[in-house]
Amino acid sequence: MLGRGTAAIDRGREMLRVHFTADDLTRIRIRAYPHPLWEVLLSLHLLQTRRGAAIFGPWRRDVRTALHPTGDILTTLAPPKGYSPDFLTPFVDSPSLDDGLEAVLSTSSATLRADMTRLASQTRLPSWAWRIAGGDAEMMRTLADRIRQYHAKALLPYAQVFNSHIREDWARRAEMAMTHGLEHVLSTLHPSTRWRAPVLEVAYPVDQDLYLDGRGLVLVPSFFCWQTSMTFADPALRPVLVYPVDPVIGWATKQSLAPNARSLDALLGRTRATVLQVIADKPYLNTKELAIATGTTPSGASQHAAVLRDAGLVNTQRRNGSAVHTLSKRGAALLAREWLAVF
Repeated sequence: MLGRGTAAIDRGREMLRVHFTADDLTRIRIRAYPHPLWEVLLSLHLLQTRRGAAIFGPWRRDVRTALHPTGDILTTLAPPKGYSPDFLTPFVDSPSLDDGLEAVLSTSSATLRADMTRLASQTRLPSWAWRIAGGDAEMMRTLADRIRQYHAKALLPYAQVFNSHIREDWARRAEMAMTHGLEHVLSTLHPSTRWRAPVLEVAYPVDQDLYLDGRGLVLVPSFFCWQTSMTFADPALRPVLVYPVDPVIGWATKQSLAPNARSLDALLGRTRATVLQVIADKPYLNTKELAIATGTTPSGASQHAAVLRDAGLVNTQRRNGSAVHTLSKRGAALLAREWLAVF
């Protein structure tokens, strides 16, 4: 994948053109949770710049020290501009960092060599980088450890914020797809995207064409994707398009960090807090399914959902004869610990 680029199509000719077939339009998936390795990579890009100061400045100041001693490896592999190796963000259909790192460690020697050779074409690499290019098992384990350390310091403390924003984005786009169709979802991913059937145009650092050829497309919402969408440099890889969600100013302040379970229980009551969390984790459950997931009766689940709906924390609608529940923007803000500004 490539580093940061311009945010608006009209500012330059460079763009990513994603070419769809009719089959591809039926094979679009929107990921409902963060991809931990894409968040690691894109946050590293932002951490090395001053971009998005109003949004990411407080987070950047707090986690600068997370680059030491990881910076010697991670900033080399994830420069803020230009190419970053595709093997750092393998396609893994899981929210688990460990699953992602296992995929990184399983990268073939041929892929490591090709990716690192491409990186070497834009910058002078230290000697340890060529150990990665050669598939050195010890060096690869060191890389995985560095990623894990960085994730623990720079991202994990804010995990609830990321999850809440991405869940809200997923629910909104899922509803949009059912109401207006997937083409409308594609055209509204970001101001830098434009749908000109059967091609999706995306502002990008370089000119690039991606032909889906019936493979479909996985849309990956990202908290740290800034101003433009991202994809792999290698068109043979599983097609993904990483697109920005919209974090709010102040998300990284101490007041906006996720509440612990005890504070949420005190605010809503233990059962009602559980109902809210389940609706956030599993949107579009009907009332019977919600009761099973929360260990309550259907009437109890209905009553709790009604109270949360009256408070503006969840939305309820009829679908196939059943009431289904989703998290509202206010509910997402509460779980992201922004409720002081909302209520």
